[in-house]
Amino acid sequence: MGQKKLIRFEAIKHFSNVLEYPQDMQGKWKDFFKNDGQLTLELACGKGEYAVGLGRMFPERNFIGIDLKGNRIWRGAKTALDEGLANVAFVRSHIDKITDYFQNGEVSEIWITFPDPQLRGSRAKKRLTHPRFLRLYQRILQPGGLVHLKTDSPDLYQFTLAVINLFELELLEKSDNVYAQASIKPELLIKTHYEGLDIAGSNRIHYLCFRINRELPLAKDEVLKQLLSESESD
Repeated sequence: MGQKKLIRFEAIKHFSNVLEYPQDMQGKWKDFFKNDGQLTLELACGKGEYAVGLGRMFPERNFIGIDLKGNRIWRGAKTALDEGLANVAFVRSHIDKITDYFQNGEVSEIWITFPDPQLRGSRAKKRLTHPRFLRLYQRILQPGGLVHLKTDSPDLYQFTLAVINLFELELLEKSDNVYAQASIKPELLIKTHYEGLDIAGSNRIHYLCFRINRELPLAKDEVLKQLLSESESD
């Protein structure tokens, strides 16, 4: 690990707005933020551009960016501290541990911003919109809570649409070319570091907003697996 990363890893240990694998925080985030504002998570937050950007837009709400890479979290956390954004915090952890940190119904919205699309079919279960993750989100989201996906990967976008359709979830918005829209929500104008890289080479940004409004039967995971297999063989 480079010297710069080591310095940042050490620095976040002393940041008041960063918690690493926090214990006994379920149901206590209102105490942490010292207000009753609604709670939004940015998963795989990287440098936390969305957590910070949304925190600026909605000072009455609270935002937590979650990522494993401490050197990336450092950037967002430092910006939040420098700007006095007391409604923005970060958790360093694996995403699949979120139910350890939030109680049922504690979260109002989830943003998934430019995650690794895990393009190989064998890694589909690692996609953050795979049903194994959606079941975790469903536990911590309040009834009617929203999930947002913003990605430059057409593969992840189509995969997520397939999951929404297969499990009959409530799709509220979709766009395969956000910036071509005549009217764009301010939240979608926030740009992340990874958006600027255009790793997918698609020159398009895709967006989905949906609710996990029903149970996700495990039997349908096998149907999804078969659909993926058929798609790869075409």
